[in-house]
Amino acid sequence: MKANFKEAGSLGAVARNTAAIGLLSFLAWFSTVPQVFSSEPVAITLPSGVTDVQIQQALDALPKSGGEVVLPPEKISIRQPVVLRRDNQTLRGSGTATILRLADNANCPVLILGEPVNHPKRTVSHLRVADLFIDGNRRNQQRELWRLAGEGSQIRNNGITIQGVSDSMVENVTCADCRSGGLVTTLGVKRLTVRGLTAFDNQFDGLACYHTTHSVFSDLYLHDNPGAGISLDLAFDHNVISNAVLNANDLGIFMRASRDNQFHNVTIDNSHRFGVFMAHAEQFIAGVLQAAPESECTQNSFTNLIAKNCGRAVFRVNNSSCTNNVIIRPGFDWSMKGGLSQARPDLVTVQ
Repeated sequence: MKANFKEAGSLGAVARNTAAIGLLSFLAWFSTVPQVFSSEPVAITLPSGVTDVQIQQALDALPKSGGEVVLPPEKISIRQPVVLRRDNQTLRGSGTATILRLADNANCPVLILGEPVNHPKRTVSHLRVADLFIDGNRRNQQRELWRLAGEGSQIRNNGITIQGVSDSMVENVTCADCRSGGLVTTLGVKRLTVRGLTAFDNQFDGLACYHTTHSVFSDLYLHDNPGAGISLDLAFDHNVISNAVLNANDLGIFMRASRDNQFHNVTIDNSHRFGVFMAHAEQFIAGVLQAAPESECTQNSFTNLIAKNCGRAVFRVNNSSCTNNVIIRPGFDWSMKGGLSQARPDLVTVQ
């Protein structure tokens, strides 16, 4: 995902010495440099004291074919979203010591991957975010939506919003205390890899995925979210979720309009209500409340699902339209609250 460029005298070496020459002068110089192909990737390492504006300037200063911006190990105040909007861009921190903290009253997402508009027209590809901690500071934000009107008014104030993106990666990231969700994918996300995500104390869900296909989510620790650990809806199809621990959320997994997904080695503990809750959406058709078309959950498989200590049933299928789902080698707490609960007996096959 890293583009390869140089200028005579090694642009890569200059980029590595950004702190020595000063960020602003570096960016001004960088924008005037002729860029030709090289075996060295472009990497801009930002110095201590960097601002959100300077992070965005560094991303925007990368060549058209991309590169990497590296953040220092410190707390950085975010007053406007940092946006990866062009192909082949990487934003990398220095581990959990790199903290992007949303400023009081900022009322915006912290990171946006993809076009920062209500309805992206172009798919952005080969993005990467890694090795950082996002503090959404939700108790000092006033609303869930970014802007009150116009572009951005349909974008929620998540830790990371990913929309209209393909063939990209998020790894070793924590999203905590965000005003809406921790990490949210939507509006045509394809072939995304999320690995090593921790999300907790977000207003709604730790991980939420809509209009997302052929993606892989692994090594997840999602806990203490007032909504769901994982929320799936609006065409979450042909994806894999594996090696996930969901602890002390209201729901472990909420599912609707989800098809042909695989869940491997998921552990759900201490959900306030259900461990897994499957349902369809409802709407009035000819004056009668009915299942909304294509909103059912079907052909999903759960292998080595462990669920225990839930306030209600550990696996609830709420509507009879949700058929042909399979649980393989379950490890349920068959407590008085219930293990498998179905709208009718034949909706789930247990093997």
